[in-house]
Amino acid sequence: MNTLNVGDTVPEFSAIDEQGNPVRLSDYKGKKLIVFFYPRANTPGCTAEACNLRDHYKEILDKGYTILGVSADNQRKQSNFKNKYDFPFPLLADTEHEVLNAFGVWGPKKFMGRSFDGIHRKTFVINEEGVVVQRIDKVKTKDHAAQLELG
Repeated sequence: MNTLNVGDTVPEFSAIDEQGNPVRLSDYKGKKLIVFFYPRANTPGCTAEACNLRDHYKEILDKGYTILGVSADNQRKQSNFKNKYDFPFPLLADTEHEVLNAFGVWGPKKFMGRSFDGIHRKTFVINEEGVVVQRIDKVKTKDHAAQLELG
């Protein structure tokens, strides 16, 4: 797993959102972007994280940022998750792991003594040039928006 670091340029990626629309990094050229990765839609930690970002969405927008949520869930699961909690931002259904691999968040994990490959919960703040300016590795799901350094 080769995770992007602060100062790295994000490679171009493409995935579909919860409505089946293609989304590419190039769609956000010249814009500030927050990309948060979560293991699975509709689980307690992922719900808390996404709801916290939803609840602070206006403040985030006011600072000039857009948000993308990403997991390996399929389009239907992402759509149900978005509709259930009324998220104002797109959720990418990265079933092919293109975005997960581009950011380096898919890899070995351990849980209850078991090893497996999965999504590492991380968030990236990206500037208008497509460069990572902040990476959050230890996401506080219930207070995630407060971790963002949006200056």
